[in-house]
Amino acid sequence: MPGKTILMLCGEFTEEYEIFVFQQGMEAVGHTVHVVCPDKAAGEVIATSLHDFEGHQTYTEKPGHNALINKTFAEIDTAEYDAVYCAGGRGPEYIRTDPRVQDIVRHFHETGKPIFTICHGVQILMAVDGVLTGRKVAGLGACAPEVRLAGGTYIDLSPTEAYVDGNMVSAKGWTALAAFMRECLNVLGTKITHS
Repeated sequence: MPGKTILMLCGEFTEEYEIFVFQQGMEAVGHTVHVVCPDKAAGEVIATSLHDFEGHQTYTEKPGHNALINKTFAEIDTAEYDAVYCAGGRGPEYIRTDPRVQDIVRHFHETGKPIFTICHGVQILMAVDGVLTGRKVAGLGACAPEVRLAGGTYIDLSPTEAYVDGNMVSAKGWTALAAFMRECLNVLGTKITHS
């Protein structure tokens, strides 16, 4: 089976692990991941953040490494992609208001192509009418009320689990990346065997 092409939607201060671990893991098994950000061109970078739970009432945020944008946003043709991935962190809260990002998500929803979301990434899906209607989805716990308001059912997973609802794979955050990526690969039809 040929590798798939995945469109990763990011913004400034997207969660570092949810960019790098996902991209490198998918590329390690033969898929192509295009990391894009509104109004950024291939070769530019975005700042990332590192979120952690360290005993406070909410997560902490620290600077991460810069992430390389490897596809120019203005050149995206959604027909060329097999799946879309909404990475989490702080990026989703502002890129979700971009009508071009909303149009991208709408394409994947309307065509039934796989949609992957982790942590705050679900905020991007909330911004497009109908995407979460009747769907079961995980994400950062703070997003639960918005998931319900968007017509979805919030699934409260452990920090290391992922959830699959048809073509949609979701998880709470970066601590679930192993399970999340395993389920994304299953939805993509990627089979890994050990000998």
